[in-house]
Amino acid sequence: MPDPVVPPTPPVRLDALLAREDLGLRRIAGPDDPGTVVRWAQASEMADPYPYLLGGELLLSAGVHIPDGAGPGYFDAYVSRIVAAGGAALGFGLAPVHETVPAALAEACDMHGLPLLEVPPRTTFSGVARAVWQLMERERTAELRRVAEAQQSLATAAAHPDPVRPVLHQLARRLGGWAVLLAPDTTEIAASGTPPPFDARQALADLAKVVHPAPADGDTPPETGGRGAAAPGEPRHGTRTRAPVPASASDTVTGTHLAAYALGPGRGRGCVLGVASPRRSPGDHTIASVAAVLLSLLTGDRHGPTGTARSSALVRLLLGAAPEDVAPLLGAGRLRVVHARPDGPAAPDALAASALGTALGSSLVDPAGEVVRVLIPADRTVEPLPGWTLGVSPAAAPPDWPAAETRAARALARARATRAPLVRHGDRPALTDLVPPRDADAHARALLAPIAAAPALTDTLRTWLSLHGSWDRTAVALSVHRNTVRQRIARCAALLEADLDDPDVRMELWFALRDT
Repeated sequence: MPDPVVPPTPPVRLDALLAREDLGLRRIAGPDDPGTVVRWAQASEMADPYPYLLGGELLLSAGVHIPDGAGPGYFDAYVSRIVAAGGAALGFGLAPVHETVPAALAEACDMHGLPLLEVPPRTTFSGVARAVWQLMERERTAELRRVAEAQQSLATAAAHPDPVRPVLHQLARRLGGWAVLLAPDTTEIAASGTPPPFDARQALADLAKVVHPAPADGDTPPETGGRGAAAPGEPRHGTRTRAPVPASASDTVTGTHLAAYALGPGRGRGCVLGVASPRRSPGDHTIASVAAVLLSLLTGDRHGPTGTARSSALVRLLLGAAPEDVAPLLGAGRLRVVHARPDGPAAPDALAASALGTALGSSLVDPAGEVVRVLIPADRTVEPLPGWTLGVSPAAAPPDWPAAETRAARALARARATRAPLVRHGDRPALTDLVPPRDADAHARALLAPIAAAPALTDTLRTWLSLHGSWDRTAVALSVHRNTVRQRIARCAALLEADLDDPDVRMELWFALRDT
């Protein structure tokens, strides 16, 4: 949390104040550090200003408090108390009390490392204070503009088809440092920017454990329920309640500013955003917080069942349970299967797949090679997504999910061949519904028996028929050369002893291939 005594305004660099020609300030002692900043200006003639300083002040004095015959000991004590209170600099006004800055005061400032400014007689202390606030207002306006531009760039990056890395890239660019997405075990999932030194990276991993602590034996988990859960207000015996988990944590290591932000609505259970930068500005926390919210939406598990239910469903499937028995655990009944393929040449990774699932409103996502498979509720409408080509199956009950997956794959192949962003497999009643499934299957197997042993021929014939005999589109859909398509179709015609130019033959073969 920020120090409550620090005003919500950016500090002013001391060099910017010295550059004001209307003030005529001159540095005459102390360090010439361009990093020195002033948070406010305050006039005081107290011999010991320590009790009245908050830190970061430009203390202004005309030397009224200096007794006659004051020696080095007085000035040493005076300057040491200002430094102990956190004063940023001392401004000494010439006239009406002193015509020059006491040499002993300059020596004390050099010894204690406190910048000493000479304020000319024409410059009033109120004028210096007004200049400080003017510069603060200018810095604040610039900082607000910087934050607004950063928010806009982060939102634009979040609209990217594979948004996680662009968001990290924009965050690192805006902060001038390094941004990393960490898994719950602090493994680096994705990063952008200039990596900090090894010690800083280790410290950042430790910060991630602060906002995502590992559960200890006997700890009460963040969310409880089901059998064995205590009723509201009822104590749970044998457990201890975990201390509140912070949403963010910060530290500074070897001059590198570090911050960690918990992602997701349940703190301590999801990924962590880590940030490392060589400098820290007042708006950095706001910018990083915006990125944390966006990444929470992009990587969060908001729409689907809990991890425990998914784990239970997986175990039951591995032990032989039927899909219809597992569906209630997934919060699923009738589902649609979506096959998605990115428009670019790169295969989708876990981050891209997660972002796609979020866009489709589902956490049931499987990145399988060049294609991402997603299960969505039957009542959810799928719209085209920039950067993706989609194939959508009809709604299907659990026993028919494998068939729906096949239809989604065919819809995706057709979408790619026709260069359409989305193709939905037809789910209206068809002629095939009039034939009993067993009879249809027996007829299809008998008709296609000559090519059944060659899946490449079967797939090519099905795709070729679905694309109305187009050689080029079939080649695109199957990722093969058009001459290969011609050779395979000719081979199918020979083995089936059929005239594939005959529309009746094509209709009968399509009937057989639809559900085979």
